[in-house]
Amino acid sequence: MDMLEDLESLQFEHGIEEEDRSWLYLQGRYHGLLMKACAHAAFFCKLLHTLRKSLHEKRASGCLSIGSLASAPDDDDLKVGIIGGGHLGKQLARVLLQLVPVPAEKLRISTRRPEVLDEFQKLGIQCFYGNTYLAGWANVVFLCCLPSQLPSICTDIQTSLEKACIVYSFVAAIPIPRLKSLLNHTNILRPQYQCLEGFANVWGANKEIVVALQDPVVLQATCPYSSAGGIILNIKWLEGVFYAALNICTAKAMRHSQALQLLNELFLSVHFEDCGEDRASCPKFQLRDFVSKVYAENLPHKRTLPWFDLTAVQLGKTPFSQHLLTCPALQRHLTHLYCDSFGIPLTKGQQPEASTGSPSQ
Repeated sequence: MDMLEDLESLQFEHGIEEEDRSWLYLQGRYHGLLMKACAHAAFFCKLLHTLRKSLHEKRASGCLSIGSLASAPDDDDLKVGIIGGGHLGKQLARVLLQLVPVPAEKLRISTRRPEVLDEFQKLGIQCFYGNTYLAGWANVVFLCCLPSQLPSICTDIQTSLEKACIVYSFVAAIPIPRLKSLLNHTNILRPQYQCLEGFANVWGANKEIVVALQDPVVLQATCPYSSAGGIILNIKWLEGVFYAALNICTAKAMRHSQALQLLNELFLSVHFEDCGEDRASCPKFQLRDFVSKVYAENLPHKRTLPWFDLTAVQLGKTPFSQHLLTCPALQRHLTHLYCDSFGIPLTKGQQPEASTGSPSQ
């Protein structure tokens, strides 16, 4: 509870002159961007956690044949690293801890000032200054640093990154091609946002992000296809998320048929009232949704999918691009999956207004 909420004289807006109040929307925009960024990162980690857990369970039960690329059992737990202990890094850590949730022992933070992260160290999170070590340990590395710091950080970590490690960048000023060059790495995700003019502020600027994301109105505004709150996510990010999931299956040497079956089970299993009793109208991922028709026809049954360059996925068109943009049923299922993963299932009539967004790369 915010004890200052009803004390107008102590609010940020109270001391602003009337002629400057037109700029207050920037505060809401900043809070909205931060909230969307943290929510999408949490959703991504939820998907990876669920995928890796399912892989482990299927392997343990003998339902899944894993090839020679399979990792040790200890590696089945998702390990998350954050580079940067500033405001964004700390907010992201709180969201991952409480809303995914990532166990404290599976979350580590590298920052030049680990002594200021006493809050997290008390929770059992390792906080240190060691970018190279962090990159070699984590399955997902979040870059929460300043643009000026990024070149030296990339130099530190590029030789420590495993091929399957996903680098997730919040450094908006560094475009994907430059990031790929700096890291010499292709397993990179970078969400891109576009701000609209004249939007209604739904973000609850005085609320903690973890608390706000448990509000159905706020959470629905963060949905990948939603334009509520005046901030649009480039849907190429969502495309990259699914290709990243397929790369995890490929790293485990799974047959392509098993990988697609697993994606259908995990990511298209949240149904809603419009689906009908037989679920016949519900979308299902097919091989041709992710690779070309010719490649799909010639891929042997026991082969894995190819390794996908996530930077190329986010920069150009793929077979999955059109599917995400033009299939309303798939968009509805993914929206329901998103809200359900945060514990806020949608009811009929609550589908957020769809918007694909297309900010520049």
